[in-house]
Amino acid sequence: MQNFVWTREKPLEIAILISGRGSNMEAILQKIQSGALERVKCALVLADRADAKGLEIARSSGIPAEFLDPGPKKTFLTPEAEKNWVERIRRSGAQLICLAGFMRVLKTDFMDAFAGRILNIHPSLLPKFPGLHVQKRALEAGEAEAGCTVHWVDRGVDSGPILGQRKVPIRPDDTEETLSARILKEEHILYSEVLSGISIGEIPIPAIR
Repeated sequence: MQNFVWTREKPLEIAILISGRGSNMEAILQKIQSGALERVKCALVLADRADAKGLEIARSSGIPAEFLDPGPKKTFLTPEAEKNWVERIRRSGAQLICLAGFMRVLKTDFMDAFAGRILNIHPSLLPKFPGLHVQKRALEAGEAEAGCTVHWVDRGVDSGPILGQRKVPIRPDDTEETLSARILKEEHILYSEVLSGISIGEIPIPAIR
């Protein structure tokens, strides 16, 4: 834990983990560049796919962005891969990790190294509809509203403490695609709102006293 020391006199440095285009990552980087997140700095972007479009977006913004081998499993980092990811994030100096469309479950080494320091954004109003295909499930359940949630990551599936939510009404003519698109716009707002709250001390990081 000595590698993760943050005093609020300095900007909060984050590492962003992506698997694809990284639209939430891009929204965060735009807010940093515009000064809307003046107390946040992106130290590193990592992807588990070499063809992730978000890598080029990050590099064009001057952010170190790399593909790291996740190992042969499709849904999680192998133990050896986790060690490499942990070491790379530690070397970046990042104090907080933001999952932004990162499609792998984090396991023991990662959770032990960064307990209380990992954020995730999920496209439902947790605790409703954790996991995958959430818009489809919300529509099938006849929900009146959907939305998105930013939460701390724990060892469960989308089960960590909730830090913020934004709601989206479900329209009679909504499809999975139209609902997903409207929720994504709210995700881009919510993630930065939560990061701003953390960076100015309104939202405490559990491991920091």
